[in-house]
Amino acid sequence: MKRKREKQEDDAAKSMKHARSSNQRISEITGSHLKAAPSIDDAIGKMDNRLLADYVAQRSKRFGQHLSLVELEDMHIPEAAILDSSEWSGERRLQSLPDFLLAFVQRGTASNNLESASKRPGEPHTLIITAAGLRAAELTRVLRQFQTKEATVAKLFAKHIKLKDATAFVKATRMNFGVGTPTRIVDLLDNGALALESLQRIVIDCSFLDPKKRNIFDMKETQQPLMQLLNRPGLKERYSSSSSAPVKLIFY
Repeated sequence: MKRKREKQEDDAAKSMKHARSSNQRISEITGSHLKAAPSIDDAIGKMDNRLLADYVAQRSKRFGQHLSLVELEDMHIPEAAILDSSEWSGERRLQSLPDFLLAFVQRGTASNNLESASKRPGEPHTLIITAAGLRAAELTRVLRQFQTKEATVAKLFAKHIKLKDATAFVKATRMNFGVGTPTRIVDLLDNGALALESLQRIVIDCSFLDPKKRNIFDMKETQQPLMQLLNRPGLKERYSSSSSAPVKLIFY
């Protein structure tokens, strides 16, 4: 057991060393782009899946200083789980999200029909995770072009909708998209209202900045529940391309 533990710690240390080697590149990218648009972090769009995996690990270490290297490694999101969207040349603005999705959701997923929905309620094919309720409402509005009579673009954010009301709504609604904050999404999964069986992708609204120029990974109150969601048992195993029901992470 001691040797196994030592090997785990050695592997974790190597992984963290690799993440540290990417820090300078990440800092160069973020530093040059934050000045351009106060409400949008264009740096996210310049990172490929490897840099994004390191970026997520960097933020996990920042808010997980009490965790061991092994525990941090257990939280690591593999680069293979992330769809590389760095070739997207458009701006990552609110109004651009539908075009972005149409360009990228086809890759590595079972279906490219964004207007489809499971016949079972509460099973979206796409979750959109964002940092704030107001932003969730804005995202829901721009995604309404994918809504049909049989597929609802569902608002799942927390601030203005009580959990019991959201639970009743989700249990009664066929949806193609679920849009909300990480805490509300986790709550709806924990109480069984929301299900992941039909899930094909999780879109993280990472370019959006709050008035203090913080994205969803920069705030402990959103980063931690987001990582709880991304590492959820039964979901993390589906990041592998060999999974029978693979799920991709897409950073917007």
